[in-house]
Amino acid sequence: MNLLENIREGLRSVQANLLRSVLTALIVAIGITSLVGILTAVDGIRYSVNDSLADLGVNTFRINSLTFRNFLDQGRAQRGIPPLKYKEVSRFEEVYQFAGAITSLSANITFNAEAKFHSEKTFPNVWVVGATEEYVVLEGHSLEVGRNFSSLEVQYGAQVVILGKKVKDALFKKNEDPLDHEITLMGGKYKVIGVLEEKGSLGGDESDNSMIIPLITGLRRAGNQQLLYKINVGVDQPEELERAMGEATGIMRQIRHDKPGRQNSFEIAKSETMAERLGEITGVLRIGGFGVGFITLLGASIALMNIMLVSVTERTHEVGVRKALGATPLRIRQQFLIEAIVICVMGGLAGVIFGILVGNLFSRIIGIEGYVLPWIWIVIGLVVCVVVGLLSGYYPAKKASRLDPIESLRFE
Repeated sequence: MNLLENIREGLRSVQANLLRSVLTALIVAIGITSLVGILTAVDGIRYSVNDSLADLGVNTFRINSLTFRNFLDQGRAQRGIPPLKYKEVSRFEEVYQFAGAITSLSANITFNAEAKFHSEKTFPNVWVVGATEEYVVLEGHSLEVGRNFSSLEVQYGAQVVILGKKVKDALFKKNEDPLDHEITLMGGKYKVIGVLEEKGSLGGDESDNSMIIPLITGLRRAGNQQLLYKINVGVDQPEELERAMGEATGIMRQIRHDKPGRQNSFEIAKSETMAERLGEITGVLRIGGFGVGFITLLGASIALMNIMLVSVTERTHEVGVRKALGATPLRIRQQFLIEAIVICVMGGLAGVIFGILVGNLFSRIIGIEGYVLPWIWIVIGLVVCVVVGLLSGYYPAKKASRLDPIESLRFE
């Protein structure tokens, strides 16, 4: 009996016990569906975010005060180094003329504002940001309705505001147009000119619960409060990012009067926060996918091994006949191993198809366009199926190959 004949015999055995084989294959299919489905959805999310960042056409870096990361500092100097001042960041914006670069200035005015519109009001936990007109683009925001600030509104500190999605929903009814209405914020009246698209609280992003006002307007409302300013710089050519950062560092050192050889009195870094958050989240989802898939496949392998042991017992007489006709233990092992692999591959193919459909369906449900075909995970899924078939079928195959032909022929 050669290998090809063993393959045919394995297929005939699967066909002869079709219901049992299909039920076992379905267990494998569920495991592969969970594995491929989750990983397909993760790839869809990653590709969507990468496309969104690419659509911005910029690569950004930030210049912060050394105290910027610690909000508890409230602007106090760190190791005797004062935070960035408004005249310094505005001077940087005037002087910095790197080709293809755009710059925005911003400051966190408060984290506990309360906005009102007629009888409706928000919780007193709204984040208010004062910013220039390029802030929306450089922070990766998109406007659901309305428009961005104009340069004149920023220059003269107009009483206008852009709302986050949560703030808009809290103040206005579902189908009510918020544009051109006036809301009360920090003791003043502000005209709504735009609403940000919803981003969700991915990785701690609270932009949905925020409001953006012109920076000059925010400075007036802050009064004598010490603010921590941030400069965002976007460069249209990725390969120019390092050179742009170098030039920005030199200019800011001159503005801050940092002496040669001394450490920078400010912080400058690439804005990799979103990529890092995305990597962390997708990593956790991948681990979850592997965990669910592994547990399901472990159950499938135990069920398959049990079925193969039953199959060996049922076909003891058949094994005796084959051995009597000259079949070697190797060929007997091959026969049962191939049968186990065939069942697993059947389940694997079904699982891959369902996994791709489920993953892409999930991506569509959460609003991600496009269709993902994860070839790597397809190959990995099928390889895993073969491995599960080998591990589950080896012991029953070994048991069958060791049967005594005379005792097997007597078995009924």
